[in-house]
Amino acid sequence: MTAEPVAAPPEPPVRRRSGGDTVIRVAGVVVTVLATVLSGMLELFTTTWRLGGVPIGVSVPAAVLGNTAIAWFAVTTTGRRWAIGPPWVLWTLMMLAAAGARRTEGDFLIGGSDWVALVMILAGSLTFAVYAYRMILRGSVAARR
Repeated sequence: MTAEPVAAPPEPPVRRRSGGDTVIRVAGVVVTVLATVLSGMLELFTTTWRLGGVPIGVSVPAAVLGNTAIAWFAVTTTGRRWAIGPPWVLWTLMMLAAAGARRTEGDFLIGGSDWVALVMILAGSLTFAVYAYRMILRGSVAARR
C-alpha cells in the first residue's frame, strides 16, 4: 500500500496595505488625539458642577464613557492595539498636569480636597487600562477581522 502525498493547505492570500489604509490609520490617530483633548477639557470643567452646593460628579461617568468610546474608536480605526496608548497617555498627563499646576492666584486647578476630580482621574485612567486588558484577553485585533 502506497501512501498518497498529502497536499499542503493553500496559503491565505497576502493582504497588501494600500495608501488608503495608511491614511485612515493616521486620520484615526489624529481624531483620537483631538477627541482626547476635547473630552479631557470637558471633564475638567464639569468637576466643579454642583446642585444645591453638593457636587454631582457628572465628570466621573463622562470620563468612563468618553474614554471607552475613544479607546474603541482608536483600536477600530487603526486595527492595532497600540492605538490605545496615545490617548491613554495624553489623557492621564492632562489630568496630572491639571492636578499639579498652580494658577496665577496660587491655587491648584484640581485641589486635593476635590474628591470628584480625584475619582474622575482614577476612573478615567482605569477605563483605558481595563479596555486594554480586555483586548489582551480576547486576542489580536487582526485575528478578529
